[in-house]
Amino acid sequence: MNAYIEAKKLVQMTYMLLQNFPQEEQYALCDQLRRAVISVPSNIAEGMGRYSDKEQSHFLEIAFGSLMEVSAQLDLAKDIRYISQSDLDAADEQISVVAALLSGLRNKRKAKSEVNIPNVNH
Repeated sequence: MNAYIEAKKLVQMTYMLLQNFPQEEQYALCDQLRRAVISVPSNIAEGMGRYSDKEQSHFLEIAFGSLMEVSAQLDLAKDIRYISQSDLDAADEQISVVAALLSGLRNKRKAKSEVNIPNVNH
């Protein structure tokens, strides 16, 4: 699944960036970023392991929220000069790829669940 594969690329990219953060951030921003970025592919995988479209959509929403958290935290890291603008630009590009794939999956699940809803208006 493309969303999962691209989310894993974002995890690798983020972990590479975290190697340059100061030691005092290891249990603050670094830890927060690690949890958020790992949540993206983890929730994609968990969602795809669910049977109902509603459950799948729920986990895709969580993955998308975590993705936006990563975006915000990397933006903050750039503001406090832990990463460069070019690092942020590269990460933002990968975040956009994952966001587009997640949006496509969510829309597909939503459309599929709407088709399955019986018409009660006679």
